[in-house]
Amino acid sequence: MASKITNTVKEAVGNTKEKLGHATHNENMAASGAAQSAQAHAAKQQASHERHAEGLAHNVEGNTQKATGNLTNDHSLKARGHANDALGNVQRSV
Repeated sequence: MASKITNTVKEAVGNTKEKLGHATHNENMAASGAAQSAQAHAAKQQASHERHAEGLAHNVEGNTQKATGNLTNDHSLKARGHANDALGNVQRSV
């Protein structure tokens, strides 16, 4: 979560530098700001995709545990499956 906040701040700073650069006709500053903003945005997207993939993996693991728990009448395994599935849902929604 800290990287999401950090990258959001870097993206905002980059956007500000880009706008300030355009306003002052400083194209180097504008280009630097645009690059900073784009890099931070890409990092945020990558982190989001990684969290989503981790969430899907937890969903699959949870569903497998729930099904196995049902077949074997193992309530503990079934409960772990529900927990993993819930964790996956949270990771995919953040």
